[in-house]
Order: sequence, then structure tokens, then C-alpha cells
Amino acid sequence: MATLILVRHGRSTANTSGVLAGRTPGVALDERGAAQAAALPGRLADLPLAAVVSSPLQRCLETIQPLLDARPGIEAHHEDRINECDYGDWSGRKLAELTDEPLMSVVQQHPSSAAFPGGESMRAMQARAVDAVRDWNTRVEAEHGEDAVFLMCSHGDIIKSLVADALGMHLDLFQRIHADPCSVTAIRYTRLRPFLLRLGDTGDLGPLTPRENGAGGKKDGGGEAVVGGGTGAV
Repeated sequence: MATLILVRHGRSTANTSGVLAGRTPGVALDERGAAQAAALPGRLADLPLAAVVSSPLQRCLETIQPLLDARPGIEAHHEDRINECDYGDWSGRKLAELTDEPLMSVVQQHPSSAAFPGGESMRAMQARAVDAVRDWNTRVEAEHGEDAVFLMCSHGDIIKSLVADALGMHLDLFQRIHADPCSVTAIRYTRLRPFLLRLGDTGDLGPLTPRENGAGGKKDGGGEAVVGGGTGAV
């Protein structure tokens, strides 16, 4: 079956301000995020992409625009099912505030039972994203052949949940996965099983350097996963 290239959107203004953006409109790429997006066509230059599928949110559309400009003949589609998780009442709030919410420990330790107030559950988020990938795999393979490669631009928690599914991991373990802004994750789906070919590849090792300003203000997040995804290398 087809090979899926998952790209997390570039660093956004919400990432750098420590806000859980969710589906809040008007969240754009910051200066670094725009530079990451500009570099994406070069990073993917050797890949014969059959299609580009994106979350409808602004930060994703801005991330793929340089790629579409560089390849004017490529098919481009929007897909609501790979939209950001609906964090409901948490959307737009500071991540530092959310660490004191009782639900946060559930999100960290037992996400399969977590449902955001006024939003969706993490199980529902994963289910819709997996359904989208399976449907697009079938469509791309039917139209372009079993060796086709296509790209989806989405969000941190969406990508982590898709990787967990590909690895056969329970959703309760998905917080062990990390994908930096504008990182590339590749999954090849076959008749018997998916193969994880790349995970969170940014083209450099900077994101592996321990740094301050993780979730809760502790070095490297104190072992906590950042809801929505981290900010990447400074």
C-alpha cells in the first residue's frame, strides 16, 4: 500500500506563547515556523508525492504552501478528520494553568479515558484520524499505484495517535511519542502491517538537547507530555 509522510505544522505563535491553541482561528506560524515551512520543499525534494492532504487550520495551510508553490501540479486536499483535537474549554488557555487541572493527570496517564470539557475524547480523536489515513491510503493507491507516496500535514497529538496505531500501541502509551514542529514521520502501510520508517525527523539533532521551559516549567517537562505538542528546538 501507499507510504504516508506525516508532517506536523511548523512552530506557531501559540507554541511560543505557551497556549493550547486547539482549533482557535487565526493561529499562524511564527518566524521560525515560516522558515521551517520554507525548508520543507528541499527536505522532500526526492519524494514523488502523489497528493498533499492537510488539516484545514491556518498553521497547517501555511506549512504546506511553500511545498505547493514548488510543485504546482500536485493535488492538494483539506481533510477535517486530521484537524486538531477539539480541546473544548481548554482551547486558548495557557499550558502552565492547565497543569493544575485534575484532568491533566488523566490526559498524561490514561488518555483513552480522557474527554475534554466541551470538546472531544482522545479516543474519538484517534479513531477519526486513523479512519482518514485508511481511506486516503485506499484512494491514493487506487489512483496512483501501490508504491505511491502522499503527505498529510496535521498536529502533534494527531500524529502521535497515528504512530501509536501503526505500532499497535494502546492509546494510553501514546504520550511516550514526540513529534517536533515541522518534523517528518513516515509510515508504510502494507497488507499485513504498517512499518514506521521515520519518527519526528527534523533533519538535525538540536531537538534532542535537554532544555528548559517544558510543560510545568521543569527541565524537559519533568516527564510530562505537552498537550498539543512541544515547541521544538529554540
